[in-house]
Amino acid sequence: MTRLGTRLALLALVLPLVVPLAAKAQPPEFSARITWTAHGIPHVTADDYAGLGYGYGYAFAKDNLCALAEEIVTVNAQRSRWFGPDGEYRSWGNGLRTTNLKSDFFFQHLNDRDATAGYDQPPPLGMSADVKRVVAGYAAGYNRWLADHGTAGTPCDGAPWVRPITELDLKRRFYQLTLLASSFFFAGAIVDAKPPAAGASGLPAAAPPVPAAHEFDPAALPSSESLGIGSNAYGIGKAATANGKGMVLGNPHFPWQGPERFHQMHLTIPGELDVSGAALFGAPGVLIGHNEHVGWSHTVSTAYRFTPYELTLVPGEPTKYVHDGQVRELQPQTVTVQSRRPDGTLEQRSTTIWHSHYGPVVEYPAAFLQWSPAKAYAIRDANAMNYRVLDQFLAMNKAGSVRELKAAQETWQAIPWVNTMAADSSGEAYYADQSVVPNVPDELVAQCMTPVGAVTFAAARLPVLNGSTSACDWKTDPDAVQPGIFGPANLPDLLRDDYVHNSNDSYWLANPHEPLEGYDRIIGDERSARSLRTRMGLHIMEDRLAGRDGLPGDRWQLPQLGERLFSNRNMSGELAKDAAVTMCSTTPTMISSGGAQVDVAAACQALAGWDTTANLDATGAAVWREFWRRAAAVNGGPWVVPFNPQDPLNTPNTLNVAHPQVRTAFADAVLSLRQFGIDPAAKLGDIQGEYRGAERIPVHGGPHVEGVFNYIAASLGQGGWNDVYHGSSFIMTVSFTDAGPSARTLVTYSQSTDPASPFWADQLRMFSAKQWNEVPFRHSDVQAQAIRRDTVRE
Repeated sequence: MTRLGTRLALLALVLPLVVPLAAKAQPPEFSARITWTAHGIPHVTADDYAGLGYGYGYAFAKDNLCALAEEIVTVNAQRSRWFGPDGEYRSWGNGLRTTNLKSDFFFQHLNDRDATAGYDQPPPLGMSADVKRVVAGYAAGYNRWLADHGTAGTPCDGAPWVRPITELDLKRRFYQLTLLASSFFFAGAIVDAKPPAAGASGLPAAAPPVPAAHEFDPAALPSSESLGIGSNAYGIGKAATANGKGMVLGNPHFPWQGPERFHQMHLTIPGELDVSGAALFGAPGVLIGHNEHVGWSHTVSTAYRFTPYELTLVPGEPTKYVHDGQVRELQPQTVTVQSRRPDGTLEQRSTTIWHSHYGPVVEYPAAFLQWSPAKAYAIRDANAMNYRVLDQFLAMNKAGSVRELKAAQETWQAIPWVNTMAADSSGEAYYADQSVVPNVPDELVAQCMTPVGAVTFAAARLPVLNGSTSACDWKTDPDAVQPGIFGPANLPDLLRDDYVHNSNDSYWLANPHEPLEGYDRIIGDERSARSLRTRMGLHIMEDRLAGRDGLPGDRWQLPQLGERLFSNRNMSGELAKDAAVTMCSTTPTMISSGGAQVDVAAACQALAGWDTTANLDATGAAVWREFWRRAAAVNGGPWVVPFNPQDPLNTPNTLNVAHPQVRTAFADAVLSLRQFGIDPAAKLGDIQGEYRGAERIPVHGGPHVEGVFNYIAASLGQGGWNDVYHGSSFIMTVSFTDAGPSARTLVTYSQSTDPASPFWADQLRMFSAKQWNEVPFRHSDVQAQAIRRDTVRE
C-alpha cells in the first residue's frame, strides 16, 4: 500500500479518550489524555491508534451512552426482545418506519450471513491494522465509561439492554451506516417479500400491469429528501477569499433525533494525526472536519447505490427463475429472533427471506417491484461489499491538501453515499462525487431496460435491469478497487481556485462557470432544473463575489460564511411573494380545495409584511410556509417561465397566479393555520422551536422546498412547528490562515442526548441566538481554553 494509502486508514476511526503520560517501562494497553473545552468538545490525545480510540469511546459514552446502546440493540436484532415486536422502529437516518420485529428480521438475516466478515479481508478491501486498533480502543473506552459510571441518572437508567459492547457490535453499526441509502432503506421490503401461490405448471403467468411514469412517486426511492438527510457545502478557493487561502462551509442536514446525530471531537496522535470535526454516533473518527491544511464536508449524492434486477420466473414455480437459459432456485433463509410477549416472557419468531444470486428479493409496490407468479425483483447493492469506509475517512483525515484528499478517495473508493467539497491552505477547492456507484452505463441501461425500469428510469433515473442474462450484469472499470462499481475516471470531480458547491442536486453545477457533463444518468442528471435551495446557495456565492450582498468587499472572510448561512434568505419568497400578495389582495375571498369560501384578507396582510426570511422576528412566514408547500406541488408546477438550461440560476420563475390550484393553495393555507391555532402575523420564533424539557428554544431556518439555505424541518402541531426532526446539525466554517486553521462550529442540538448533561441544550441556545463556538486547534490554545482534563488508561 502507498504511504498515502496507509495514512488514509487512520482518520476515519479516530476517537478521543485521555490517558496518563507517566513514564512506564510497560505502557498500558490503552491510554489517552482528554482535554475538554467549551460546550463539551473533547480533544483526545494518545500515542497510538488504540489509545486514540479508547479516549474517544470514553468521551463519547459520557455524552451519548444510551443512544448508542439502543442502536447496538438494533443492529444485533434484539429490539423485539427488549421493546416488544409491535413497537415502531424508526430510522431517522433514512426515513424507514417499520416494526421492531421486521427490523430484527432484517438485521438478523445480515448477522446470520456474517455480513461483516468482509472487514477482516486484507486492505484495501478490508480494514487496515490501524483502523482495527481504533475500533478495539473505542469499544474498550465506551466499556470503561460504562464500568466506571453505570447508567444511573441517564435516560437508560437501569435498562437491562445496556451492556459492554464489542468490536463486532461496532462493525455491525458501521455496516448499517454504509447501507443507509440502499439495502437498509429497503429493510421492510426485504422482510415482506414472500412467494405468491404457485400457478399451473407450464402455463405462462401474467405480471401486474406496469403503471405509467406519471403514477410513480420519486420519493419512493432514496434521495436526500426521502432519506431525511441532506446538506449544503462550499469549498472556497484563493480567488474568492480575502486572504488568498481556502475556506470551507459544512452544513449537513441530518436528524435531530436518533443515532444519525453528530458528535464533535478533536483527535491527535503527535506526529501522526491531528484532525478536528464530527462523526455520526458510533463512528470512531472524523467524517466532516479539518486538519492543519485541508477541510472538507459532504452532501448526500444523487447517485444510486443499487439496482433492482427483474427475475423471470419459471411458470408455476415462483421460487425458480431463468438466468442464461438455466433454471436457478431462489434460496430461502430462515431467520429466527427472540420476541417479548405481553407478560414479559420470550418466544421465538421466524420468517423466511429469499435471495437470488443478485441479492435479496423485495416486495416494494411503491416502486412497482412486486413478486408475482411471472416476475420477482431482487436488489443488488454495491455498498454490500464496501468494508473500506473507515480507512477511507482516516486517509482523508491525514491528507495534506485537496490533491492528497482526492488521491485518498481514488485509492480507497469507499465514500458510501455522499459528495465531497473541500479546500486547502494553498487556496485550491475541490468537488467530487467519488462515491460507490454501480457500474451501469447508459448503454447498459438501453440494452437491459425492462418495462418497469422504463418507468422508474424516466421518473427517477433508476434502471430496473433484466436479470435473465449475465449480459446485463454490472460492468467493472479497470481502475475500480471493487468489482461492479465505477472507477474514479468515470465519476465527476472538479478542481477550482474560486469555489465549488453542492446542496443535494447532482454534480452538474458544482460550479456554474464550469458545468460537469457527460456522465451516466445513474450518477445524476444534467441540464435540468435545480432545487430552490441549490439556487439559493449559488446566489449567495455569486452575490458575495459580485459585492452585491450588502457586506464589505467582494471576497469571503470567515465570519461572513456564518452570517450568510444565518441570513435565512428564502428563495421561493424572493421569487414569488409579491405576486402572491397581489393575487390575494385582489381576491380577498378564495375557494379552498374542499369548496369552502375562505376570507384570506388577514393572512394576505400578514404576508405583505413578510421580509422573505426565516429569521426569528419574521412575521408572515407561517402564511408562506403553508401556502408554498401546497403551491410547489401543483400539477405542472407553479411557474410561468419554464426552466432554461442556459439560465439555470434564475429559472424557472414567475408565480402562475392564474393556476387554479395555486389559488386554492392559498385558501387551504389559511384554513390550516386556523386549524392549528396559528396567528398569520406571528413571529417565526414564536411558532417554530424545540423543547429541552420545559424550556422552549426558538429556532430559525426553514424547509428545503422553500429554498432556505439554513434548512430546518419541523412537525406542524397545535400552535406551530415545535418539534425539529431534521436540518442544520453540525455546522462548520473554517478558514486557513498563516497561523493555522481558524474554525467556528455549532452542534445545533448540542453534544449530549442526556438531559442531566450541561451540554444538552447549550449549543441549541447558541444556534437560536446565531452565536458560534470558536474551537481551538493548536495544542497551546486547547490547553489555554481547557475547562477539564482527564487521563484514562487500561
